[in-house]
Amino acid sequence: MYGKTATSMAARKTLRMHIEKKLLQAAAMPADDLMRQYGSSPAGLSGEAAVLENRARFGDNRIGDGRDKSAGLRLAQAFVNPFTAILAVIGCISVFTDIILPPPGARDVMTVGVIAVMIFLSGLLRFIQEARSDRAAAGLAKMVSSTAAVIRQPDGMRERPITDIVAGDIIRLAAGDMVPADCRILRAKDLFISQSAMTGESEPVEKTERTEDIVPNQAITDCPALVFMGSTVVSGSATVMAVATGQNTLFGDMAAALSGRREKTGFEKGLHAVSGLLIRFMLIMVPVVFLINGLTKGDWMEALLFSISIAVGLTPEMLPMIVTTSLAKGAVVMSRKKTIIKNLGAIQNLGAMTVLCTDKTGTLTQDKVIIERHLDCHGQSDDRVLMLAFLNSFHQTGLKNLMDRSIIELAEEKAAKGFVWRHLVTGYAKIDEIPFDFERRRMSVVVASPDGHKTVITKGALEEMLSVCSHAEYDGRIVPLDAAMENTIRKTVDALNDDGMRVIAVAWKTPSEDISSFSVADESDMIFAGYLAFLDPPRESTKQALAALASHGVGVRILTGDNERVTRAICRQVGMPVTAIMSGAELEAMDDAALARKIGQVQVFARLSPAQKARIVTVLREQGEIVGYLGDGINDTLAMKASDVGISVDSAVDIARESADVVLLEKDLMVLEQGVVEGRRIYGNLIKYIKMTTSSNFGNMFSVLAASLFLPFLPMAAVQIILLNLIYDTVNIAMPWDRVDQAFLARPRRWDASSIGRFMVRIGPVSSVFDIVTFLLMYFIVCPAVAGGPFDTLDMAGQAVFIAVFHAGWFVESMWTQTLVMHVIRTEKGAFFRNLASWPVLLASTAGVVIASVIPMTSPGQAIGLARLPWSCYGWFILIAAAYMALVALARRAYIRRYGEWL
Repeated sequence: MYGKTATSMAARKTLRMHIEKKLLQAAAMPADDLMRQYGSSPAGLSGEAAVLENRARFGDNRIGDGRDKSAGLRLAQAFVNPFTAILAVIGCISVFTDIILPPPGARDVMTVGVIAVMIFLSGLLRFIQEARSDRAAAGLAKMVSSTAAVIRQPDGMRERPITDIVAGDIIRLAAGDMVPADCRILRAKDLFISQSAMTGESEPVEKTERTEDIVPNQAITDCPALVFMGSTVVSGSATVMAVATGQNTLFGDMAAALSGRREKTGFEKGLHAVSGLLIRFMLIMVPVVFLINGLTKGDWMEALLFSISIAVGLTPEMLPMIVTTSLAKGAVVMSRKKTIIKNLGAIQNLGAMTVLCTDKTGTLTQDKVIIERHLDCHGQSDDRVLMLAFLNSFHQTGLKNLMDRSIIELAEEKAAKGFVWRHLVTGYAKIDEIPFDFERRRMSVVVASPDGHKTVITKGALEEMLSVCSHAEYDGRIVPLDAAMENTIRKTVDALNDDGMRVIAVAWKTPSEDISSFSVADESDMIFAGYLAFLDPPRESTKQALAALASHGVGVRILTGDNERVTRAICRQVGMPVTAIMSGAELEAMDDAALARKIGQVQVFARLSPAQKARIVTVLREQGEIVGYLGDGINDTLAMKASDVGISVDSAVDIARESADVVLLEKDLMVLEQGVVEGRRIYGNLIKYIKMTTSSNFGNMFSVLAASLFLPFLPMAAVQIILLNLIYDTVNIAMPWDRVDQAFLARPRRWDASSIGRFMVRIGPVSSVFDIVTFLLMYFIVCPAVAGGPFDTLDMAGQAVFIAVFHAGWFVESMWTQTLVMHVIRTEKGAFFRNLASWPVLLASTAGVVIASVIPMTSPGQAIGLARLPWSCYGWFILIAAAYMALVALARRAYIRRYGEWL
């Protein structure tokens, strides 16, 4: 084993070295030579034939995942879980005890056969459900697939799916894009890349096309002329050529090395804890049953067989399949509700969410910005401010936000009516730009008029703009920006903010003629031109959605880069109470302990940087909250990764969509609220199965222990217990389709193994009371009547009839009580009157009762030691089942009074 691991590691290291060598060669090679090597050019690959040839030479652009496994491997893996392993061990022991060791006439293959059927059914059903889930997930993934701007001949630049990219493709990158392959930079402008997925560094690094910046022996990720798959464009723009794709990239190599070592989600940890609890319980109970029966009956081989059957009875072997079915069904249901689940385990985290953190733009509001006003520094309408803003928005190559689009749309409307505006669109040429970043909160372009005159135009947040302005433009004159004028500007902007409008400022200056390349340092001594006011009206559904989330126990926190006044105004309009607002500056002045004390009192956090958003999410999680983060921009990705469940929208930037566990096809809190409810419904049906099965099995074990102490024979044969368990588990396959109480959906739920253990030991023994009643009924009344007298007065043939009738009675009664009590346990309300189970559950439970009742009447049933029961027995069983259900209902009421919950 060690030798294989060492060989694998050596092979992985060799492959990594080969990938790095190839990338460094591509970085150092002249661009023209590199393009020739890949059959490309500045205009891109020439035609579909070149694309197909490069795909065959260099591979496709897919990273291997679970869906790439062969059907045979996936079928084998469907059988790999703790419960199947337990059954397999029990089956192997049964081969020896039932087939190999007994003499030829006493050999019995029935127990081994039933265990084999249980293993086969559990694995096969899980394989089928996972195959369906994968097909559904693949179909849903196509709805939110990422694209890249690829240049190819003869189509020019077109958005294409990332999986369509091949080595040699020419790609345009802009702010917000995810790098789709390992690429050599051909041209770059102020390009800053976040490589946190590759290196863990939180700070973006600058990249450039200059090959002279390459240093010998430097780390591959430090190479300035290379960008890597999985990294993100934070600001700037570039034209690059793909030189490695898919598994041949650094990211692909990392993914292969790390496959199978992904950190467990909260859902997986909870399920693991539950599985561990059940296995520990089984490991305690089975030896106890073995010892008691061996000591009281004297037949240690029979006691071993019986304890093995008890182990099977305690094993919820259908749990993995039911989990898979529930999650896959939930993903499909949620897709119909415009919610795409990328990670199935995220469904339960969505249902467990206690706090939703979100930006206000497009969530509380319509994400439909309209320019309301364009004003000079004294608040007077001024077209020149709009013209400057248009030139800035139109010529920037970064990610155009909603305000940029609204500026361009309004200017283009004016251009259709007037020569001056048309000239503005066609007459100016871009010279340079200084991209936006979240620290400066502004961006600049440098344009040249038809006569060659250069102008630097900057727009951004008010405070950041005022900090770089020394003068103001008013009524055609340039005047000093003094304190009085600043005060006037602030008062006007505050009034606009109070009306719910977002404001950005615009400034300009004429640069020195000898400057050919511009940087952030040139954003100084500018002339304040005015500002634009935008209105993003609240969504009509927001008020209803906030109330719905609150009613389901989900608190909403607004984390925004906008200012306090605008955010408060929007919150007021949608009916969200705001008692406290914290700014990014206040947040920065606090340590985590101080923030933790204050955070519960704050509903709105304003003027935040991306790192501050992530910090708030982290502190909330440390306080025990299950945090969801809804975001669609580059500035949201850190917070999304820090949250329990990252949520984005299909219109988000690439990196936000790729970082998300859940993607909404409509950016509306009402859609998200439906996802929360569905997540809780899935969890509810899973926890029903677990609590019903564990409590029933626990009660049966008490019954077995009691019977073992006073019965002169085993209360049920090993094969009978295993068959009973198989029928019961098959009935439970319908549980994912059950209804869930509205009260259960009203608050967040999370996995709690201690709650399951508590439920098991308090509710399970109730069934033992009625099992013992059944034992007494069968032993003293029914069996003597059928066999011809009490057990100790009968000959061997009579005793065999007595035992067969007894076994049949407990077999039928156990199935009746286990199945019918499902309907009591599955709800806090009246089982058959106030909250009837769904049709699949009703049909499955009815079928289970009928099959178990009929088996003793059939030859296969008699072959495993059961006998036909007198019809009077079924009347007794009806009374016992009714009394059992009534007592469980009373126990349910007492349990809820004490612990405040049922499921």
